[in-house]
Amino acid sequence: MSSMVPIKIGIIGGSGLDDPDILEGRTERYVDTPYGKPSDALILGKIKNVECVLLARHGRQHTIMPSNVNYQANIWALREEGCTHLLATTACGSLREEIQPGDIVIIDQFIDRTTKRAQTLFDGQPTSPTGVSHIPMAEPFCNKTREVLVEVARSLGVKCHVRGTMLSIEGPRFSSRAESLMFRQWGADVINMTTVPEVVLAKEAGLCYASIAMATDYDCWMEHEEANVHHILPRPHTPSLSGPHYLLTPAPT
Repeated sequence: MSSMVPIKIGIIGGSGLDDPDILEGRTERYVDTPYGKPSDALILGKIKNVECVLLARHGRQHTIMPSNVNYQANIWALREEGCTHLLATTACGSLREEIQPGDIVIIDQFIDRTTKRAQTLFDGQPTSPTGVSHIPMAEPFCNKTREVLVEVARSLGVKCHVRGTMLSIEGPRFSSRAESLMFRQWGADVINMTTVPEVVLAKEAGLCYASIAMATDYDCWMEHEEANVHHILPRPHTPSLSGPHYLLTPAPT
């Protein structure tokens, strides 16, 4: 008789969404990986009796810009810690009028406009796994995990868009208006700087990865709108920034 692998959830917290106080009985662990150190300590604990590991993508002091996040080390560390599922939170700009600031999008596709980032764990380095991985990417996100997140959002009355295409840019600058308009024509719905290569590496590592994108602004395609860092940094009284609490609310049975 085969035994089920117990679920252990890694939470990758984005801008303003990496609050360690969501964990009960938390402890911290600093680790190293074949790719160097992850963004910060792994914070271990439980939410509603589920084993969880929280990692602040940009570091707890938000000192790591998107291009310099060690995505390889982050994914490797969470896998080595025994995580089976990764739930990522990310602030994003909206490229669609119907996706309003404060809305949640359970993204299902991405467009990659990054230019400087390692997108494989099989990178040919002496300490990395050997070989080459040509990972399929038609369905980048775990659909079963996405379905659970959508179900939970509906049960909580959270305004949620059940699918969307994320366009990831290199950053750290925001888009020009011409770029923002072009991305809309390409079919992108939201825009950020971190989904790629995070989702790619998670899939390569065999982890069930889903992402909750929280719209903070209309990017700059909309007249009189312009994205800036004040939109995405923590605002403790903004209801939409309770993302981590939403992430692990048990889904209705």
